[in-house]
Amino acid sequence: MFYTYPGGKQKALTFSYDDGQVFDRKLVEIFNRNGLKATFHLNSGRLDKSGHHGDFVDSEEIAKLYAGHEVACHGVLHQDPLLLSEQELLWEYSKDRLTLEKYSGQFVQGLSYAYGRYNDTTKRVAKAVGLKYSRTVNSTHDFRVPADFLEWNPTCHHADERLMELGRNLIDSPPHRMMPLMYVWGHSYEFNRDDNWGIIEEFCELMKGREDIWYATNVEICNYVNAIRSLEISMDQKRIYNPTATAVWVRNDVGETIVCEPGKITVVKD
Repeated sequence: MFYTYPGGKQKALTFSYDDGQVFDRKLVEIFNRNGLKATFHLNSGRLDKSGHHGDFVDSEEIAKLYAGHEVACHGVLHQDPLLLSEQELLWEYSKDRLTLEKYSGQFVQGLSYAYGRYNDTTKRVAKAVGLKYSRTVNSTHDFRVPADFLEWNPTCHHADERLMELGRNLIDSPPHRMMPLMYVWGHSYEFNRDDNWGIIEEFCELMKGREDIWYATNVEICNYVNAIRSLEISMDQKRIYNPTATAVWVRNDVGETIVCEPGKITVVKD
């Protein structure tokens, strides 16, 4: 028995972009045009303001701009998490979540650590305020699902010289490789600063429209993998009970794709 992504898809691709500057508008248009999905980590205390690299998005445009994508936290004021007390961290993450939920209309459940800085305290506080995952800036150059979603290391930054190579490797991943996941991150202002929008245009053109790839937000990946980890399986592996609210897809030994519906026992072998 093998797990797959929703719909029996073998692979997954996700993106995340930090800071919430106006260049997200062009990036969202590129993702939408190519049928891809991303997570956007915003600093709620910077909304409607100007910054060093350009203006930040307006609070009133968030719901429409990021529709179909995920809005997530990045800290109210982008402060270094390791320089804050635990009380300050609680405010930085809980206030960010509260404000972003107000403007996006979404359940905000994700985070990326400002400056990529984190420790056991930041992870504990993030979990305490209801955040399910947080992304680091530590590129792995591999396609492994994270062991700890509160220390989620991405595959690579979009400016990584191996970006296209890694994309092709994901496309060519053999069927026996279980649930490869590619995660690309960055800041949209970098495309404007470095005048290299062509990088993301080319990558999206390469990756779009693949029937075996699940295009998902960060939280969709997190929820799905956690649902798999919550399954209860009989000792003979013939029955699976899914106690979660998320359907899970498996492929049995004869190649049949079977859906384990939420709250039900599914027979996967006769």
